[in-house]
Amino acid sequence: HSKREKAMADKSSPMMTIPTDAELIQAQADLWRHCLSYLTPMALRCAIQLGIPTAIHRLGGAASLPDLVTALSLPPSKAPFLSRLLQLLSTTGVLASNEARIYSLVPLSYLLVDGILVDGDASQAALVLCLTSRYHMEAAMGLADWFKKDIAQPVPSPFEDVHGATLFEESMTVLDPESDKLFNEALAAHDHMGIGTILRECHGLFNGLQSLTDCCGGDGTTARAIVKAFPHIKCNVLDLPRVINKAPSDGLVNYIAGDMFHSIPPAQVVMLKLVLHFWSDEDCINILTQCKKAIPSREVGGKVIIMDIVVDSSSGPLFETQMLMDMVMMVCTRGRQRDENDWSAIFMKAGFSDYKIVKKLGARGVIEVYP
Repeated sequence: HSKREKAMADKSSPMMTIPTDAELIQAQADLWRHCLSYLTPMALRCAIQLGIPTAIHRLGGAASLPDLVTALSLPPSKAPFLSRLLQLLSTTGVLASNEARIYSLVPLSYLLVDGILVDGDASQAALVLCLTSRYHMEAAMGLADWFKKDIAQPVPSPFEDVHGATLFEESMTVLDPESDKLFNEALAAHDHMGIGTILRECHGLFNGLQSLTDCCGGDGTTARAIVKAFPHIKCNVLDLPRVINKAPSDGLVNYIAGDMFHSIPPAQVVMLKLVLHFWSDEDCINILTQCKKAIPSREVGGKVIIMDIVVDSSSGPLFETQMLMDMVMMVCTRGRQRDENDWSAIFMKAGFSDYKIVKKLGARGVIEVYP
């Protein structure tokens, strides 16, 4: 044994395995990667603020470094630095590049192009700018202090603790109206993303339906997509008055101002698309109890459709994404992500008899819950 190994052995527990030199070298590289990985979303934020995905799109989907310097109206002196940013974006899968250093869009960066509707979905740029905002960063930096505080129930999120405001509520509007607007744009883009895929992949979900209430349906983008695909369905959109007051009145859907904790407009089906992960288990049970009151029996088609993340440790790379989504819920809201057992428990506590995971689409699942 070397002196280093003997010194480490003296300080370690009998069960601890002493790392080899190769393992320590790899551990150091891994530590650097973990410590510096915050620069990945910062580079993505910078790319959006500079307009890189949009510029590449306007240049026909592929561009060289000189093309981008010109298109972005950057000083020529910044070309070498832009090259380094583009290399990181390529390495992390935000862009593609070839040996000639021609940069092109991939599906991820296509989602960030201004004014492009991908399958009817708005650009996801607002989501990136929201999650990399100083408010979210500062909330995460306050995590250790938050853990040490003995706070009475219900425990506020670190975001509330640091900023004294709650996301998507009036307190955030008062604190910073511009950021509040961005956060709501990000929420809308995130919530409505993928409805086209769901309508195609889960076509049977809406077959035979006569009426549907979309809880927290915002501006009605999801409900309008459903009505366009299934014109016979009468759709209600339920949301808070301050949201409904800004909604477009195009006659396709019926907008109702209200609160899902108190009452939900009756319909054959109630839909909760990316809603419940913002709420605690107790709140979810209360929401689902109101849903159950709003729908008829299973025999006449009564059900609740939930579109949300279903955490699955066997889902490979998606599992890390699901864990990160759970962390952002912990840092910024009082909610959480749930695995199938968690979902089953709250369904039963809310008085439902059965459920079925209809399909898993990426990190999300589509669930039917029956009264």
